[in-house]
Amino acid sequence: MNARTRSILGVAIIAAVLVLYFALTGVRAVALLASGTPLAVTMGLALLVLPLIGVWALVRELLFGARSTALVDRLDAEGGLPADLGDAGPTGKADRAVADAAFPRYRAAAEAAPGDWRSWARLGIVYDACGDRPRARGALRTAIALSRSSGRR
Repeated sequence: MNARTRSILGVAIIAAVLVLYFALTGVRAVALLASGTPLAVTMGLALLVLPLIGVWALVRELLFGARSTALVDRLDAEGGLPADLGDAGPTGKADRAVADAAFPRYRAAAEAAPGDWRSWARLGIVYDACGDRPRARGALRTAIALSRSSGRR
């Protein structure tokens, strides 16, 4: 089983567990609302709101995952993935020291072409290889937005 399949399976399992949790919480919320007492109704409303926030966050993350994977696949099909991150080890991750050394070039490329989704996607990949997941996600979000806006022209 390759890394992508394992990731998709893990996401599916976590999403299924979260949906089950949301359903069970919803059942409890309805029971509390039906009791009619002010404290129970307040707790029931809270139990309805929190799973809605959870559903929103889950959908948002699943969409981000699908969109970023589609962009990276598109970049790969074009032969545009960073090739100088070193060989992936047994974990499937790039060598961090090699990625750290290559990083300035990819940052400069994104700064030189701020409207190019490909340079932002490559920067996101390199950020991830460097271990900076928040900035990787930010760069990939920028790449997704640029890709979507360039597709509307």
